[in-house]
Amino acid sequence: MHIEQASHEQLQSELAALEMRYAQLADQQLALDLTRGKPGSEQLDLSVQLDGILQGDYFDAHGTDVRNYGGIDGLPEARALFGSLLDCSPAETLVGGNSSLSLMHLVLEVAMRCGLRGPDSAWQRYEQNRFICPVPGYDRHFAVCEHLGIEMVPVPILATGPDMAAVESLVAADETIRGIWCVPRFSNPTGCVYNDDTVERLARLTERAAGDFLVMWDNAYAVHALSDSAPRLASISACARNVGTMDSVVQFGSTSKVTFAGAGVAFLATSEANLNVLRSQLSFQTIGPDKVNQLRHVRLLRDRATLAAHMGRHAALIKPRFDAVLNALEAELSGCGMGRWTTPEGGYFIAFDTLPGLATEVVRLAAAIGVKLTPAGATFPYGKDPQDSNIRLAPTYPTLADVQAAAEAFVVCVKLASIRQRLA
Repeated sequence: MHIEQASHEQLQSELAALEMRYAQLADQQLALDLTRGKPGSEQLDLSVQLDGILQGDYFDAHGTDVRNYGGIDGLPEARALFGSLLDCSPAETLVGGNSSLSLMHLVLEVAMRCGLRGPDSAWQRYEQNRFICPVPGYDRHFAVCEHLGIEMVPVPILATGPDMAAVESLVAADETIRGIWCVPRFSNPTGCVYNDDTVERLARLTERAAGDFLVMWDNAYAVHALSDSAPRLASISACARNVGTMDSVVQFGSTSKVTFAGAGVAFLATSEANLNVLRSQLSFQTIGPDKVNQLRHVRLLRDRATLAAHMGRHAALIKPRFDAVLNALEAELSGCGMGRWTTPEGGYFIAFDTLPGLATEVVRLAAAIGVKLTPAGATFPYGKDPQDSNIRLAPTYPTLADVQAAAEAFVVCVKLASIRQRLA
């Protein structure tokens, strides 16, 4: 039954049945959580070898005792392994602690306060600084901008990546724009993969912008495919080298959803000139990162082939959870006109769009029966979704049975809110 073609009587009948299902769900006293993209316990168990893997051997490939001070940009073998994921050399890579978000904050803070190209390039010299934010997007990116006083400018994200016509128009016309956030493979939350043309055009943005422009390339899900047939991502490093814009591209990644989410390794890659500036600023904050943990990760993951096999085991655990949500959406909502959703081939999220004006109500209805969802608006700057329609679903952390129960409850809430709105 399509909601726009159903008669008043049909809608009333469906509403009565839904209200009965909703009451039954409430009686079950559910306690389910689809709010954040965390790895489940089974995924964390895949990396238990980290505990004790060094077996008393604390020396890296160059004979350095990693228990001691030093190595502000990380172990050479860690820089080689993780730099390769971003198509960058060890000389272009820095490996830090467990948080890529802290590295992103570092880069923007240095650009704001000190300038990556010397004091004259510091953003704080300007009266206004703005950043392009593809939406729906990652709430923690938006929080960093808000914390640093950077105004956010939303642009739509398409199946191919950010709406590049809109991005290029903004960059050409507005000299206050300092950069753009990107989650290029299995984007948070839509799951899209930027196509080759989008990657090429993003690498060329500096040609249209001021010299202090940054592409913040958060490749958080670079190796998080659900199958071997998932789309590949073009190398922005190769594109940037071809057009001479490596100074404007900063890539980020981590093992937070590869090994232990709270004890992983984060890394960034950019031009050697940028790394020199970042190292000089880091020297005021730290004498060096946790190199013992970096060595543990190098010993566990070893090389690209070992890492790929490890991520295949992750995919085997989380794909059934994605399928459970997608199957429920397809069975209950396909052809109903009550919403649309993405079908990602990797990453950690499914993006669902309700009818305009209903996301907040769906989240409220779900919470009332014990199903926690990401707050409506979280995927937009300042928490304000102008359509009040986008909801981010994160199916990885709960058990498969809990994901199935949460998906059933979610579709009931979507249908209930949609039919009530239609009848009103």
